[in-house]
Amino acid sequence: MKRYKNVYKCVLGAFVFLYIVVILASNIVTADKNFSDSENRTLQQKPKFSMDRLIEGKYTSNYEKYISDQFVGRDFWIGVKSTTEKLLGKTENNDVYLGKDGYLFQKFEKPSIKNLENKLNTINNFASNNKDTHVYFMLAPNSTKILEDRLPSYASPADQRDYINQVNQGLGKDIKFVDVFDTMNSNKDKYIYYRTDHHWTTEGAFYAYEDLGKYMGYLPLKKEDFNIKKLSDEFYGTLYSRSGFRNIKPDTIEVYTPKEETHYKVWYSDEKKERDSFLHLENANKKDKYTVFFNSNHPLVKIETRVKNHKRLLVIKDSYANSLVPFLTNHYSEIYMVDPRYYTNSITDLAKTNSVDDILFLYNVNTFFEDASINTIR
Repeated sequence: MKRYKNVYKCVLGAFVFLYIVVILASNIVTADKNFSDSENRTLQQKPKFSMDRLIEGKYTSNYEKYISDQFVGRDFWIGVKSTTEKLLGKTENNDVYLGKDGYLFQKFEKPSIKNLENKLNTINNFASNNKDTHVYFMLAPNSTKILEDRLPSYASPADQRDYINQVNQGLGKDIKFVDVFDTMNSNKDKYIYYRTDHHWTTEGAFYAYEDLGKYMGYLPLKKEDFNIKKLSDEFYGTLYSRSGFRNIKPDTIEVYTPKEETHYKVWYSDEKKERDSFLHLENANKKDKYTVFFNSNHPLVKIETRVKNHKRLLVIKDSYANSLVPFLTNHYSEIYMVDPRYYTNSITDLAKTNSVDDILFLYNVNTFFEDASINTIR
């Protein structure tokens, strides 16, 4: 019996040794990757060695990240880890909850009151400097609140509704607050948020567009005025990439195009290019399929339409606006989209130079409370 145990230990040891050798050899001969499609992020590259970086600890830290990111079969092992954790009942990873019906939810933390006050002061000052325009502010709830009945039973994120109300109360009289909470809540049984992504769906954006018309004075088009086209039913979004949870049903992404013929000129400041559409349909074949709208975020985008009312709109935004602004092109001659995370010039100067009539702030709750660039708006 003892002899059999020794043989077993030898075989097991040989197997483990062989496994280590194969893995090490595979890591050596396998070319490093720059980007992970499944995680939707840039991977750590091999750091350059220097004594200064070694002493500061930066070299060791970056090398550990490099080994982790470039480990052969990384995607496979992430899948194994995710499956194991799900079997063990784990429903949270990297601040993402795994909820009912395969929904992933972004954790919403209690925001800093001081930070909120600073942002409200910045926005109120901006509105005071743009008294010749109508200023609107939409703060969109996300799925974590609207679909909270699908959250894990133990999850207790901060109440978005309370903080949306605080923003409403803190905005000056020069700003009209656009409350879409009840609209999103009344449509929560529809497909208004992606399961695997932090954005609202095109259908969700449509309901917000309908609601926005009550505040901004335009008559929204109806659903039957659009051709609704499914671009893909294989969309895995940001929360899927961030969480590591796998074996989840993918999302469907759609675009709404007006049945009435339209023409656009769309100019991107960072690319210095002009296109005849804000839709980048080729991106339906990429990992981040939400970029079919405006090809992701840009410092400044100018849209010219054939609407003859000579009205100009400026949108100060995060990525939630990317799927809603296309609806607004049916009501304005020109639209300027500014993302303060990348735009460093004066937005007031931009508004005045282009004789803007309306200004719309459009953010989702997570970005608004987390994004420090809002404090730079001027």
